[in-house]
Amino acid sequence: MKRTLILDADDTLWENNIYFERAFDEFCDFLGHSTLTPAEVRQVLDDIEIVNRETHGYGALNFGRNLAQCYRHLAERDVTPGDIDRVMAFARRILDQPVELIEGVEETVATLAQRNSLILFTKGHPDEQRMKVDASGLAQWFAHIAIVKEKNVESYAELVAEQGLDKEFTWMIGNSPRSDINPALELGLGAVLVPHPRTWGLEQEEVRRNDRLIVVRRFTDLLKLF
Repeated sequence: MKRTLILDADDTLWENNIYFERAFDEFCDFLGHSTLTPAEVRQVLDDIEIVNRETHGYGALNFGRNLAQCYRHLAERDVTPGDIDRVMAFARRILDQPVELIEGVEETVATLAQRNSLILFTKGHPDEQRMKVDASGLAQWFAHIAIVKEKNVESYAELVAEQGLDKEFTWMIGNSPRSDINPALELGLGAVLVPHPRTWGLEQEEVRRNDRLIVVRRFTDLLKLF
């Protein structure tokens, strides 16, 4: 049976979190808190994002709303509408960034598509994610593209059922232990972790270890496996 490879998008196929980190750095400079370090501000923002992702999901515009909430909570001066507009602008600029494919991705995906059936499985705001998929030039290589609010065991199970996939011949490939690797392994799929040095902190967690987990150094190493 032909294998199916399910590929993550953000920080697996193209750069993503680096733009959010830049927006956060701008936010910290603008906030200019007198006592909190950037790491402490980040913890406050993380707490806000953990709560809000259940309702609002992900994406640049939702990140902007989280920054605005964080600003209102931490600002040591009167908050004006202009301040909130400035904070939201840090996040809106993320949408203006070009899609930067990770080294070797374009050629690797094209080759993998000749040997396997490929599915793109990504989470986030549908319009934002579709815009990145279109700009990447990679859509032609995927038999199916799915954009979901959250990537968890339930959403993987729905994808497997919808596409009629055989778990034994299906592998999930991505950089996030939380969203790519652990739920896929829990469902019984194979999983390949492609680490990214700038993976979002809220996507980090201990990786489930089993005989269907493979860790590679770079995306191009997938050609040795599949």
